Amino acid sequence: MNVSEFLDLTVEIVPDRSATVFEGRRRTFEELHDHVNRLANTLASLGVTQGDRVAILDVNTDDYIAVFFASAKLDAIFVPLNFRAKADEIAFMLNDSEAKVLLVGPVYDDLVASLQPVLTTVRHVMSLGGSIGRWSSLLEQLPSASAERFTPVADDSDIAILLFTAGTTGTPKGVMLPHETFSSFLLTNVEPANPDIEERTVLSVPLYHVAGIQAMMASVYSGRTLVIQRQFEPAQWLELVERERVTRATLVPTMLKMLLEHPDFVRRDLGSLETITYGAAPMTLEVIKRAITALPGVRFINAFGQTETGATIAMLPPEDHDLSGAPDEVEKKLRRLSSIGKPLPDVEVSIVDETGLFVPTGEIGEIVARGSRVMKGYWKQEEATIQTMHGGWLYTGDLGYTDEDGYIYLSGRARDFIKRGGEMISPGEVEQVLHAHPAVEEAAVIGAPDAHWGECVMAVVVLKPHVIITESDITEHCRQKLASFKKPETVRFVDSLPRNALGKVLKRTLREQFT
Repeated sequence: MNVSEFLDLTVEIVPDRSATVFEGRRRTFEELHDHVNRLANTLASLGVTQGDRVAILDVNTDDYIAVFFASAKLDAIFVPLNFRAKADEIAFMLNDSEAKVLLVGPVYDDLVASLQPVLTTVRHVMSLGGSIGRWSSLLEQLPSASAERFTPVADDSDIAILLFTAGTTGTPKGVMLPHETFSSFLLTNVEPANPDIEERTVLSVPLYHVAGIQAMMASVYSGRTLVIQRQFEPAQWLELVERERVTRATLVPTMLKMLLEHPDFVRRDLGSLETITYGAAPMTLEVIKRAITALPGVRFINAFGQTETGATIAMLPPEDHDLSGAPDEVEKKLRRLSSIGKPLPDVEVSIVDETGLFVPTGEIGEIVARGSRVMKGYWKQEEATIQTMHGGWLYTGDLGYTDEDGYIYLSGRARDFIKRGGEMISPGEVEQVLHAHPAVEEAAVIGAPDAHWGECVMAVVVLKPHVIITESDITEHCRQKLASFKKPETVRFVDSLPRNALGKVLKRTLREQFT
């Protein structure tokens, strides 16, 4: 099923409902549908046909969403670019994807102009603002464009989106996600639009990230109104939730932490919120417990996935965030809060050892997934695809284990595992103990070269404000909670941890800085 058909379905059910709200501009689903068709006809007039790549460089806007659906109607491949990437990375992604058309938000006009001499395939650059002299405005052409509806002809297995990885570990890789990646998730896990049910979703996660794409598509298919933020900003988020009576939100852990700590959090009326989905980076137990207490009545969902899996493949549902009940039941739920839940029904998830054999309950291995949802491979990188996908399984690079009830717990990234004198140490296990220390705001654990052991455990720690503590205090705390070989042998105190746009700690940066 072509992803544009989800908008087609919704417009038949709730045509007059607001589809998008963006900085004072509101479009109904009927208006969004008309806008998409005019965009598709305009792109077609530029020569965009099946399989062509349409790239976009901009923050979240309502037009961004319309371009996505317009590209799908033409059976073109949508290429959302990370606007936080460096200039040479953006040039690489455009040339590697062989983009034919590049659509540019006003903020990035000068950047793209500086890159034009090195762009090898881009035939048309068009502004998503007004005409600026260098190139014309795509949007200014729409009033005279045809609203004729295109009928896609591509197969479910054809590529819908080419989504580049963040590039924190080297050259960005283009992840090929077919239409069935998203149709499988939506048709199995999301209810379609209902004229009697109105919901509003605030979109803060960037649309160049698979979590943003998934949240946007789920809202469109469900007939929810999308309240769009250009970029996440806590005060504005709180104001939007209150003013627009938002019922749903998708956040990364750092966003949720910033909201809880913002002075406006207690001043704003957030009573409309019903569901918060979080993911894209590990959530500390302290933060999610604070959120559950501070937002009573809100249903929390932990969604786990990655770009290569088309977003969510495992979920910890709302009932496991309900900390009421008998003491032993509450203890079990607290333990499960550090898990990523269980696999979703439309994807198969297992844990295997280094030889590819399934590991028993409680034993750490690599998380693997298979099904129609996973990527087709890496764009023009056959060797990288073979290393990641074999035997029908996608190897996620995430380590984990299952408990006796089938809940999955993360143990870190495969490449982050520390080998000390033949013993394997999970950074995630040590980080959980560090986060339990009352003086620790956040912490990351990496392996440092050691002449005797090969590697030793190094903790990089951010302390809470106005706290004074020593390295020996940290190591003694860990010694009491962990096997002796797992405790940090070195502790470095820093003001903050380096993170990417979605809150993941950049351990490569830490290794470069400290080892």
